[in-house]
Amino acid sequence: MNVRDIHMKAKWKIRHRIKPGDIGYLTYLHGILYAKEYGYDQTFEAYVAGGLAEFVQSFNPSKDRIWLAEANGRIIGSIAVVGHSKVDVQLRWFLVHPDYRGLGIGKELLEESLQFCKECKYKTIFLWTASELVEAGHLYTRFGFRKIEEKTHEIWGKRVTEEGYDLHL
Repeated sequence: MNVRDIHMKAKWKIRHRIKPGDIGYLTYLHGILYAKEYGYDQTFEAYVAGGLAEFVQSFNPSKDRIWLAEANGRIIGSIAVVGHSKVDVQLRWFLVHPDYRGLGIGKELLEESLQFCKECKYKTIFLWTASELVEAGHLYTRFGFRKIEEKTHEIWGKRVTEEGYDLHL
C-alpha cells in the first residue's frame, strides 16, 4: 500500500472551532508548503501569520468563520471567511496538504464556506490567489467565481502574479 492509499483510507473531518495551536500550525503549514511548492520565502509566512492573528483577535462568529480539515489528529486543510462589511466577505487561507489533494477536501471546504456566506446573506465574496495555484483557480471558476484583476510584482521573495476573483451571490 503506498502513501496515497493510506491517506485515502484515513478518515478526515472538518471542524470550525479554533483550538489552541491551530493558528500557529496553519501558519507553519502555509509557510512550508508554499516554500516547497512555489519557492516563497519567509515573508509569506509572516504575511499569513499577521492575517491569521488579526482574524482571531477580531473574530465575530456572526460574520467570520474558519474551517479546518483534519485527519489522524492533524490539520490537513483550511479555508476561512472574513467579513468586511454587511455585504462583502473575503475568502482566505484555502489550502489542502498535497498528500490529501484529490479526495474532495477542497471542494467540501469551499462548499461549506459558500453555504455560510449565503446564510449570512453576503452579496459578494472576493479572494486573492496567485496564478501559480492553477488547481485552486480551476476550483474557484467551477464554483462560479470570475477573475476580475491581475497584478504582478515582487513579493514573498519572487515575482508573483496575484489574481483577484469575485462571486456575486
